[in-house]
Amino acid sequence: METTRERIAETLREGPATATDLGESLSLPTPAVYEHVEHVSRSIADDGADEEFLVAPPECRDCGFDRFDDPVNEPSRCPKCKSERIDEPAFVIR
Repeated sequence: METTRERIAETLREGPATATDLGESLSLPTPAVYEHVEHVSRSIADDGADEEFLVAPPECRDCGFDRFDDPVNEPSRCPKCKSERIDEPAFVIR
């Protein structure tokens, strides 16, 4: 039986996914997914394998800002234009 983090890693090896996508496919609340994804990213980096944890950062739909401080988190508002229309980050393991 796989752990939640192992299931998340396997899903991300299949292709990109957002926290909402992962939450829906694994029946997890989105905030919990972000915690697990943070740990998975560290595990991949520490593993020494030929894999990379990649993040397509969140992006403001109004002004295009994508330089958020923490790309593995879902920001509530754009620091540039203050819009709340932010696309979620997407994650993948390659």
